[in-house]
Amino acid sequence: MRQHYGVRLSDLFRGRLTWRELGVLVRQLPASARTWLALGQEDQLWGLSEHLQAMAVDELRKANWQRENEGKKRSEQTKHPKPIPRPSSKRDKTADESPERKAARTAALERAAARRAAIAAGEIT
Repeated sequence: MRQHYGVRLSDLFRGRLTWRELGVLVRQLPASARTWLALGQEDQLWGLSEHLQAMAVDELRKANWQRENEGKKRSEQTKHPKPIPRPSSKRDKTADESPERKAARTAALERAAARRAAIAAGEIT
């Protein structure tokens, strides 16, 4: 926070910064703040312009691929171009499907179904 606002966390304990001010400053940290990286939110690394540039390059690659393979048989065509990897595509997708996560998701769905049934039966108002 010192890098962006010139405020130290110790100012909170010295009375120079309130909890509310701290909350506002944290919520409004820019995407490039080290705090987001420390929390593992690498999606914040790219802004709108970076995403748009990557999309433009991807579309140009597709257009060039189409012109290159125009009139060729499918067996003679080159492979489709791969899109530029985005920060969100580097995330470990297998972590979302771990047994613990599946069990937690199943338990949450069962609790929600039980709650809906209790509401429908009039047990919960």
